[in-house]
Amino acid sequence: MKINTRVSALAAAISAQFLFASPSVLAQEADVKKKEDIEMIMVTGSFVRRSENFESPSPLSVVDSVAIDALGAKNIADITQTLTINTGAENNPDAFTQNATAGTSNINLRGLGVASTLVLLNNKRQVVTAQPTNNGLNFVDTSSLVPMIAIDRVEIIKDGASALYGSDAVAGVVNFITKRNYEGVKLSADYQDGAHGNNKEYVLQGLWGTSNDKSSIIAAVSYTNRSPLFIKDRRLSRPQDDSSALGNPGSYFIGATPFIDPYGCEEYGGAANVLAPPGTVPGLDVGLCMFDFGKDYSYVPDESRLNAYVKAEYEVSDTMSWTTEVSFARNRATRGGAPSFPILTGPVVPADHPENPFGQAVTFFGRAEGNGKAPDYANTESDTFRFNTALQGELEHGFWEVSYTNATNDFFFSVPDVLNTEFNLALNGLGGGQCNPLTGTAGEGDCEYFNPFATSYNTAPNSQYVIDSFTGLETIDSKADLQVYEGFMSFDVFDMDGGAAGLAFGMQYRDESLSQDYDALANQDSFTFVIGNPDFDGSLDVWAVFAEMALPVSNDLDIQLAVRYEDYGGTIGDTIDPKVAFSYRASEELSFRGSISTSFRAPTVFLRSGGGTSLQQLNDPLIGANAFAAVRTVGNEDLKPEESTAYNMGVSFEPISDVSIEIDYWNFEFEDLIIQENPQAVLNLDPSDPERVVRAGDPLTGPLTQVNNTYVNASSLETSGLDFVASYKMDTDAGLFVPSINATYITKYELDDPQAGKVDGAGRRNFTNIGTSSPELRLNLGLNWSSGAHSANIFARYISSYDDDQNCSDGTVSTATGCDSGFKEVDSHVTYDLQYNVNLGTIFDTQNNYVLSVGGINITDEEPPQLFTNSGFDSKVHDPRGRQIYARFAVEF
Repeated sequence: MKINTRVSALAAAISAQFLFASPSVLAQEADVKKKEDIEMIMVTGSFVRRSENFESPSPLSVVDSVAIDALGAKNIADITQTLTINTGAENNPDAFTQNATAGTSNINLRGLGVASTLVLLNNKRQVVTAQPTNNGLNFVDTSSLVPMIAIDRVEIIKDGASALYGSDAVAGVVNFITKRNYEGVKLSADYQDGAHGNNKEYVLQGLWGTSNDKSSIIAAVSYTNRSPLFIKDRRLSRPQDDSSALGNPGSYFIGATPFIDPYGCEEYGGAANVLAPPGTVPGLDVGLCMFDFGKDYSYVPDESRLNAYVKAEYEVSDTMSWTTEVSFARNRATRGGAPSFPILTGPVVPADHPENPFGQAVTFFGRAEGNGKAPDYANTESDTFRFNTALQGELEHGFWEVSYTNATNDFFFSVPDVLNTEFNLALNGLGGGQCNPLTGTAGEGDCEYFNPFATSYNTAPNSQYVIDSFTGLETIDSKADLQVYEGFMSFDVFDMDGGAAGLAFGMQYRDESLSQDYDALANQDSFTFVIGNPDFDGSLDVWAVFAEMALPVSNDLDIQLAVRYEDYGGTIGDTIDPKVAFSYRASEELSFRGSISTSFRAPTVFLRSGGGTSLQQLNDPLIGANAFAAVRTVGNEDLKPEESTAYNMGVSFEPISDVSIEIDYWNFEFEDLIIQENPQAVLNLDPSDPERVVRAGDPLTGPLTQVNNTYVNASSLETSGLDFVASYKMDTDAGLFVPSINATYITKYELDDPQAGKVDGAGRRNFTNIGTSSPELRLNLGLNWSSGAHSANIFARYISSYDDDQNCSDGTVSTATGCDSGFKEVDSHVTYDLQYNVNLGTIFDTQNNYVLSVGGINITDEEPPQLFTNSGFDSKVHDPRGRQIYARFAVEF
């Protein structure tokens, strides 16, 4: 029995540009394939087998294993980051956009959210990561799928596929397909060296496979080690972009007025922000002592990854086969940070503190440790296990399949922070692990004062003993579980002019659970910055039935009809989502396709019941400057499901031999979009709302410390655009040349934000609303050359300019009413990638392949366009690493 998955002819042609094999080898391979039994195949995006020359009515992008090698990709994020249809993914993690998910990667098709793209492994679901993004979205961590060496190709459906796959497929489907029937051994070693800091990476991989008449098995393993890149190694930001008003040396409030530490600020590494003329208060400076926290934060965390994958197939009989997959991923990441977080609880320094120069009690506005101190580190540990088993059987005119998937992600996050009660005790002289606050005497014996003043840098230093007494470790132990029971049947029902009409129907049951277990201190809101959070544990049961009809109306016209019913139970309810698609071949050179479908995305367990605190840079409208504050978000049980409609129209054209062109127009319209309120929009709406905005000193006008928000249903979002793909194969005496172009142009990204109102987000960073960064044009130009044992390729990657709605063109900060001078423009960006490959086995006429590849990513070491924000660049669009030179050696037996 053989069930094949086929890609479109155009996609295969484009992928073929990356092959280093000679044209004669390609021809021999094509002849072999013609002899194989591939008359009826199963196309990605359908449960009905089709004839071999079938063209999918849905737009399909394909990246095969050779194309992956040509990209110089070390991990899946390197693949998805180059896709022009991927907008706003979080593949360059930093503390400011991915507070607790360092070491992960994801996909964001069309900028519709990292939870709106369904990620499959061999057509089956994968568990989401248990730790959500800053926006509260749980996503499939592509770093935890399978070793790269086991991937045969990646297939991407770009028009939405909820009618077939369920509500997660709102923006589309990304299907990672592993190798089948592989025989032999392949080993590879990669080394990559960055131009800045000590940022290096090496990857070791192995693949083994064997097969006989009735069974086959493959096993793959990979190990990745990546050293960190710190902001201080390549400073893209200005000091003021990474500055906090809460430093050490710090500031002190008397009533609603802040005063800079009288013992010093700038001489100990701070930056004085004087808010009143000298002499306003004799002997004191009204203002804040700013702290540059950025230099020890990581652009790239210190990471290690271990991935393993095994797949076995067994022919039970002539009409039945059994497939089982097991995979495991172990990811560890350490992210650098400031010496300590800012203290947001407003602790009071008593009048009798031995270092208090004010002669009265004052409120400390700063952090426990600042300039000159060693950084604290946040750690993530992610373990993912997945098991899938499936039975497939042949019918007289069809086939059936039943499968079971069980997958788990255990995610552990830890970060040090100051404990509120213990810090207050230390300010009052009762600090220290051995001090009994009930019986001890302030400042005597085992009881010590913590000195928050600048004299701690010289005459009255703090002991590690007292610092350790108020330093705790917040831990979040999260777990996500997925179980899927699924079965479907596909068979011919009647004949039409173009062949047999096919019918498929099936049923699916999913059990999704998510829990987060905070440490006991976090449960009591004991921390002064990360605060804490209650534990939560929730689950979601989903029943679904689906059906599909494939109607070959004629040899030139195919119609696809699909519908899916899903029942979530409880207050979420149920949904019916249909899809209609067609493919029409006007001639051998010209074909058209189109589709329209609806989708339904239910609020997740985390969005309804979870919560958390993240640190973000915000613009405080009261002072017209940036502030680094906590954003605390709680779940919303009243969330409604979001609904959407998507349609696509496309054309494939081959004007001359070996020239292929594809153009697609796509449109997505959402209602009741589930989003996290944008904290900047909340702040802009009413910067003195004491229920939503927490300030130090005066609750209406004091320095910003925290914004409270939740998850809501936004009114609407509509996005549309054009995809353009073309390639030309030129066979010359000097070798095979294949120029190519791949582009996506966003024509519309309009959203209705609950706080910001109606926004035209195309060509905009969307910092002040619920959208994501959306440059209008992404363009990849490629040229591949191959001749015998040699091949090379070069890519130019272009991202258009877009507006930064956080900053104005005149250098001021954007306000709630926008910018009179217009927004600051984020410059367009062009990078160049280059690679050369040689098959030493061919040159020396050996039986084995020995392939050496050398190349560079961003070979001209272009800096990402500067943003006046934390870390100085847009991590959802650009890569901060600069030039990366790499070498790979692969041997195959």
